[in-house]
Amino acid sequence: MKIGNTQVGAGQKPYIIAEMSGNHDGSLDTALAIVDAAADAGADAVKLQTFTADSMTLDIDHPDFVIGNPESLWYGRRIYDLYKEAHTPWEWHAPIFERARERGIHCFSSPFSNDAVDFLVELGAPCLKIASLESVDLGLIKYAASSGLPLIISTGLAEASEIQEAIDAAREGGCKELVILKCTSSYPTDPAQSHLRTIPDMKERFGVDVGLSDHTLGIGVPLAAISFGAVLVEKHVTLSRDGGGVDAAFSLEPDELAALVEESERAYRAVGAVHYGPTEGEQGALLRRRSLYFVEDIHKGEVVTDKHVRSIRPNKGLAPKHLDEVLGKRAAKDVALGTPVSWDLLD
Repeated sequence: MKIGNTQVGAGQKPYIIAEMSGNHDGSLDTALAIVDAAADAGADAVKLQTFTADSMTLDIDHPDFVIGNPESLWYGRRIYDLYKEAHTPWEWHAPIFERARERGIHCFSSPFSNDAVDFLVELGAPCLKIASLESVDLGLIKYAASSGLPLIISTGLAEASEIQEAIDAAREGGCKELVILKCTSSYPTDPAQSHLRTIPDMKERFGVDVGLSDHTLGIGVPLAAISFGAVLVEKHVTLSRDGGGVDAAFSLEPDELAALVEESERAYRAVGAVHYGPTEGEQGALLRRRSLYFVEDIHKGEVVTDKHVRSIRPNKGLAPKHLDEVLGKRAAKDVALGTPVSWDLLD
């Protein structure tokens, strides 16, 4: 996949997305400050969500439209009110996109309706992201794919069969560049429910690159995901967890985002390839291995015993595994203390 001029996928450093979501807390100035913070931290992109409360649900007082999960951050709140608070006004998108361009990072969004797709295409979004809960909206996926833009599809809650249906819908819509995201749609996510071993299975099963959309606290889980082959990491970002914002409680602050950017590249480089034996950087350490040395003077013809030869550092003599072969032989000539053992010194 190529987002703007950036190649995303296997063989590339992880692509880091700062998800703004509703952490602008109803302020365009805060939204622009989040873009600046993401750019300063070295993120590759900042991501929005493009919807209206009316496009998501109904403005009614009914138990079905109130969050009833006691473990939810938003327990007891009307869904409509939550979406109204969290949405990014459409008139803000242009200045946010422009700020991102000025700061040299990508800006794109998750559309939640066909008209949102059209709107983002007009704004020049370099790709589109399908949110986890929309991964079963095959019509939306096909329509987003018809834009010709690369797609990122998050898979929280999705069964393997549903992921395949989403991929098929994207392909049917014309999508040629696609990344899917391992995701657990709980907020915040218990790391034990992340199941990162699924990432290589997803890559093999579905034949596409896989990233991570993460809602755990901290950066440990994304770094682990990179070791399993994640090519992209998306994390919610806020200016301050104490400053409000609907997703602030499980979002990274700017210094944590900067740490993720730095450590994700380090983690990617560390994965490397299957390798045994000394690396280039270990060549100097070879000399610090043990080897066999004469630790006492010995005269020609004298039988070599364990008082004459020991395994010590540095590594300029025979390997320690040859000690039993060396003991009992005779010295081929006079040998001084501190001489490395070699076969030519033995009879």
